[in-house]
Amino acid sequence: MPTISLPNPDRSISAYTLTGTPIPFIKHKASDFNRIAYAAAHVVADPLANNDPWLTPAIDWDTTLKFRHRLWDLGLGVAEAMDTAQRGMGLTWTDAQELIRRAQTEARTRDDALIAYGAGTDHLAPGPEVTIDQIIRAYEEQVGFVEGEGGRVILMASRALAAAAKSPDDYAKVYGRILSQVKQPVVMHWLGEMFDPALAGYWGHADHDKAMDVCLDVIAANEDKVDGIKISLLSADKEIAMRRRLPASVKMYTGDDFNYAELIAGDEQGYSHALLGIFDAIAPAASAGLAALGRGNNNEFFDLLEPTVPLSRHIFAAPTRFYKTGVVFLAYLNGLQDHFSMIGGQQSTRSIQHLAELFRLADKARVLGDPDLAVARMKAVLAVHGVVA
Repeated sequence: MPTISLPNPDRSISAYTLTGTPIPFIKHKASDFNRIAYAAAHVVADPLANNDPWLTPAIDWDTTLKFRHRLWDLGLGVAEAMDTAQRGMGLTWTDAQELIRRAQTEARTRDDALIAYGAGTDHLAPGPEVTIDQIIRAYEEQVGFVEGEGGRVILMASRALAAAAKSPDDYAKVYGRILSQVKQPVVMHWLGEMFDPALAGYWGHADHDKAMDVCLDVIAANEDKVDGIKISLLSADKEIAMRRRLPASVKMYTGDDFNYAELIAGDEQGYSHALLGIFDAIAPAASAGLAALGRGNNNEFFDLLEPTVPLSRHIFAAPTRFYKTGVVFLAYLNGLQDHFSMIGGQQSTRSIQHLAELFRLADKARVLGDPDLAVARMKAVLAVHGVVA
């Protein structure tokens, strides 16, 4: 196995020899799984565009869409135009519309393409002058666009609503109006403030337990329009508590990138499906693990996925909103894109120490598909940071 010199937290440099045997890429169908599993997919930047990366996104559409086919080949669904794609954090609504159009066109070329699209209010800037009716119209515009393209909706949380709502009643009004109009049941999305600080106090309460009560009331009042809910609070206990209170027809989709293995496996009272950003980064492991679970082999499921949890916790470490950098870095190491650059220049949000530890954990998790290529690319990144590897 190859060896590389990596920086350590004490600023020393030491040799690291890879030990992980890569999990092979094996095609699966979603029907091989007994859980529904969406990977929230990233977009690939175009590094050769003549633009100002902080101001104007440039997307490599061919590589971006090729990555979606890779996820489908593994039996995973695609959660499109979500925060993993830097939605509202570099990817504008205009860019998201183009992404949705192109992804839906690709999905139509297959009979096994599970895909759903984020619809929110990110084209409406939050502010004290924004009204609840404006927020409703913003949601209607985006939901209408997704449905007009023939897509299924993931109803994203709204920064504008978080800023404008005076009470939980405002959330009930907005969600009730939108859900009453959708053509098919949606996946709701409760994104915690650790992922996006602008969403603090969502559902009208800073206390998650009180917020959960409001969210559950909204779901109960619109049960026939809700396929499920994804919560991203990084708390297994809170997710399990909410899962046990959902109506029987409503699914829980875990968005917990810290505890997904145990939550997907479930307990005697139920389990979670998945809608996870980390599944973008560990797709072959996620696919193999879900296939094992589908065969009833829980031990193999945990053997495959448990080693990925320390990697995921590192990628999603605080400030959690910078996790996209680690997702894209793994795509670069694995040869799924030819560069380590991101829209908005967000490749700069993590340190070389963070990336070095990510490399070690990815090796231990067996998600470096070609160790020699990964070492060569890691050396290139280290050299840019002044480390001779």
